[in-house]
Amino acid sequence: MKKQIYSLLFLIGILIIPQSNFAQNDDLGNNDDQFQELFYEALKQKGIENYDRSVEALLKCIDIDNSVPVLYFELGKNYNKLKNFGAAEDALKKAVYKDPDNEWFLDELYGFYVTQNDLDKAINTVMQLVQYHPDYREDLASLYLKTEKFDEALEILDELDEEFGISLSRDMMRNRIYEVTGRKKDQIKNLEERVENNPDKESNYLALIFRYSENNEKDKAFETAKELLKINPESQLVHLALYKFYLDDNDAEKAIESMKIVVRSNEIKPEAKLKVLTDFVQFVEENPQYEADLVEATTLVSDTNNSKTLIELGQYHLAKNNKAKALDYFETALQLEPENFNVLRNVLLLYIDLKKYDIANEKSAQALEKYPSQPLFYLVNGVALNELNQPKKAIESLEMGLDYIIDNTKMEVDFYNQLSKAYTLSNNTDKAKTFSDKAKQIEISN
Repeated sequence: MKKQIYSLLFLIGILIIPQSNFAQNDDLGNNDDQFQELFYEALKQKGIENYDRSVEALLKCIDIDNSVPVLYFELGKNYNKLKNFGAAEDALKKAVYKDPDNEWFLDELYGFYVTQNDLDKAINTVMQLVQYHPDYREDLASLYLKTEKFDEALEILDELDEEFGISLSRDMMRNRIYEVTGRKKDQIKNLEERVENNPDKESNYLALIFRYSENNEKDKAFETAKELLKINPESQLVHLALYKFYLDDNDAEKAIESMKIVVRSNEIKPEAKLKVLTDFVQFVEENPQYEADLVEATTLVSDTNNSKTLIELGQYHLAKNNKAKALDYFETALQLEPENFNVLRNVLLLYIDLKKYDIANEKSAQALEKYPSQPLFYLVNGVALNELNQPKKAIESLEMGLDYIIDNTKMEVDFYNQLSKAYTLSNNTDKAKTFSDKAKQIEISN
């Protein structure tokens, strides 16, 4: 809607006209000084949001001369601000009645009906506005969509596409209609026609590939993707679809080639690249002979910022017993999701496995500030302190953590063994044996 622009232009026009010439203004007609002063007062009061006073001044103007349409226009806007909607509608309708060809008045009335969700009246009003700007035709299509007049909406969208070309906003409306009505065949037919009419436009192919896939017409989607590649061998976006089709077709070499094109691409967003990497990880888990290709692909992605994929890559390398590489991915994921408990857990355990005891001590202590009732973090902290030959601190941490263990005999055994080790380091052999015996007793009973 253009009402804000038009209102601003109107106000500027009013303000730049000298008062001595105001009587010549076509909007206000030939009126005396009192009328002009009241009108200026109305504009001033509206400008400082004193809408009641603005209404008072406008009503006095109307008492002097009720033939001036702009008075009702301004009156309607003030009533709208005061939430006196019935009076606002009446005033705006009177402005339109007195000047039916005034686009500003019609637009204000149209905007009023939209905000009131009175869509039928909005449709009637915007149908008067379409003669001024084609943008209003798109508004009309949107209103038809909201009132479930889908055929009328599609007819207008087709006309606008034919006249002005494809637009994202109209496509969103069109796809919404297809979705609501379940007209998948019509949607696909529309895209097929676009491909036929514009065979060099990549976006038409990509949209058609997506819709074929969504409609479980994978063979047609695959053929369309290959057709796009023939027409545009340099296309990078098409490989977002091709790699999947190649995987389904058991063509591993071409799938890997497409995956590498995706992760190298400057056109493809990082989240899409990382989705491909996730699929790549799963593929290599089943086909380990292609692990070198996966390693190459992961190094190509420098802007990795998707924690889910980073976690999956970490899990993959952990399963391959490449703990150092797994730790790299988990640490990066933790930077993106510092509140992710499972990632934090993996990082702390890997610090212990990789004998990074200083950082394990530091990070587990920080973790306990956030999660003071998590026994695992006390255990990690105790292990690190034992390895750093700080048994007294280890005992303090481990004994505190024991209180939080619930139904976890394996962890309990680990605590007792670490306490035994700490007391051994403290030369308290009796205590060391006590905790060692407790650990063995639990193991025997289980």
